[in-house]
Amino acid sequence: MADKTPVIIIRKKKKGEGHHGGAWKVAYADFVTAMMALFIVLWIMGQDADVKEAVASYFQDPIGFSNRAKNMFDGKSSSMINPGLEEEAKRKALEKERLTQMGEEIIYELEEDKNFKELTDQIKIDIVEEGLRIELIDFGKDMFFEIGTADLKPKAGLLIEKLGSILARINNTIIVEGHTDSRPYMGDGTGYTNFELSSDRANSARRALIIGGLPDSQFGEIRGHADRLLRDATDPFSEVNRRISIIVRYTSN
Repeated sequence: MADKTPVIIIRKKKKGEGHHGGAWKVAYADFVTAMMALFIVLWIMGQDADVKEAVASYFQDPIGFSNRAKNMFDGKSSSMINPGLEEEAKRKALEKERLTQMGEEIIYELEEDKNFKELTDQIKIDIVEEGLRIELIDFGKDMFFEIGTADLKPKAGLLIEKLGSILARINNTIIVEGHTDSRPYMGDGTGYTNFELSSDRANSARRALIIGGLPDSQFGEIRGHADRLLRDATDPFSEVNRRISIIVRYTSN
């Protein structure tokens, strides 16, 4: 006789996974990402313009971002890892301003002195990589040296002595350079050449600066460049290439 007992099938409803599920992990990850983004924004807002520009350049071109951005993310940005470099840059900027002012004062004092007023157009003062450069240029008048010699003319000697008295007010290292045009001395180059002449003229200027009151201890170098650093490279024989350069170095150099 067949069993007539009905078959009962129980279907259990699946409930939520409760605290063992993974949905909360997604929400938490979103929260952490949002917090990280907030902190990055706050950090960027507190940085200087260089860092902001570097971050912007990275997000504009994350594959080939600029060197400034790369330096920042590599940890090479001075504003991030070496505040001392930033302070050094500020200090050098202040010194550059001070030397620029000194150059203006030199021209003013010479213009006020009737003995040198006519020579001021042969003096060029500018800021270069090493510091303040004072150049005494002949301009074809042969005002500074006798032709082909290192003998300073009397008025030129007095002018350089005057510069020595002014430069003695500061403690910066002084460099003196001699330059010639490209007219060579006769010979095979093993005798007296423009190198010797430019060096001798630089030393003549050094001695005049010392007579004016500049201590010998302040001289860092005496250089004779001959015609290797022409002021007018388009005309190697130009008189403007015959000059003496007096460089007041930055104290950090």
